[in-house]
Amino acid sequence: MSKHETVEHEQKSKEHQPHAPHEEPTKSPHDPKEINPKLASDIAYWSKEFGVTGEKLHEAIRAHGTHVDKVRAALHSHKTA
Repeated sequence: MSKHETVEHEQKSKEHQPHAPHEEPTKSPHDPKEINPKLASDIAYWSKEFGVTGEKLHEAIRAHGTHVDKVRAALHSHKTA
């Protein structure tokens, strides 16, 4: 295989590598101190950060507001209760 053919082969191999599902990096939050429940990216980020479902996160936001520290404390207290 010539040098040119080798480079083409390597490029094609990279293009066809399967991507692991759901391993895209989660975007950082819009605001590090407030959760915007209308932004799917915020819900995805904070759900992962707190280790809860989006539904649990929405419940905590409805009960305790959108401030990250309040939501964190509420979710933490539910885990230890």
